[in-house]
Amino acid sequence: MTSPWLIGLDVDGTIILQTEEMSPGVPEAIAHLRDSGSEVTLATGRSWMATHPFLDLLGLRPEFVVSSNGAVTMRRTVSVDEALASPAAASYERWHVETFDPTVVLELLGEHLPQAQYMVELGSGKRLFTEHLDDWTLDGGRQVTFAELSHEPVSRVVVVAPGHDEADFHRIVEQAGLNDVSYAIGWTAWLDIAPYGVDKGTALERVRDHLGWNPHQVFVAGDGRNDIGMFEWSSRVGGHAIAMGQAPDEVKAAATGVTVEVERGGLALALRALVDVSAEASAASVD
Repeated sequence: MTSPWLIGLDVDGTIILQTEEMSPGVPEAIAHLRDSGSEVTLATGRSWMATHPFLDLLGLRPEFVVSSNGAVTMRRTVSVDEALASPAAASYERWHVETFDPTVVLELLGEHLPQAQYMVELGSGKRLFTEHLDDWTLDGGRQVTFAELSHEPVSRVVVVAPGHDEADFHRIVEQAGLNDVSYAIGWTAWLDIAPYGVDKGTALERVRDHLGWNPHQVFVAGDGRNDIGMFEWSSRVGGHAIAMGQAPDEVKAAATGVTVEVERGGLALALRALVDVSAEASAASVD
């Protein structure tokens, strides 16, 4: 017997490889926990449009899904069985959306990164972008001028600046004085900006509280700097926070444990260990 958990999983570098193939053993490990009564959900920096296909691939229909680094939380609108009978995209609605006025942020970034490519995600989920990039999911999006990016409140701002490394981005963020937003540097040329105080952890706490899960039965896993808030939240409430083996040192430092790299099936190993720990706890409580 396995005790149920509220499990929040990052996607890129945790569930999947850079090739977008599944990390070894992950689908099976997730299926086992799902079938044992755990609520397995995704907590990702991806937009909802780029997130829901992974629910289909993994056979998941959690009640809530966290996307856009915590700025957008989706809620299932039908029963699990009904949802599994149709694509995930048709079974969810926007439940909680955080937005902010991007005008000042974009003005500051525009001064320091005039040649960068910019994209904003509106509260509705629609995306506006200055230049098409293959890495962005832009179906239904619209190309606009830089000035038009600030016409409406947004849930996130994404900046891609080839030729700039991580140190450049940290310096630019400091010089620009981006104090009223939360930000994460993903890949070397990728800066993702959310409303101030919003991250995957704030969204997952809202979900946990709404569903009534015991905070000690929380498990999260990820590999990026945008997972630090989620790790700190899980650690603070007494849950587990597992960093992937390839994660930066500062991400590992925020975790309660570290597994091996995504290419070696690190998440599957961590999930199997979770099953073992909870099974032992269940056996002990019976004794």
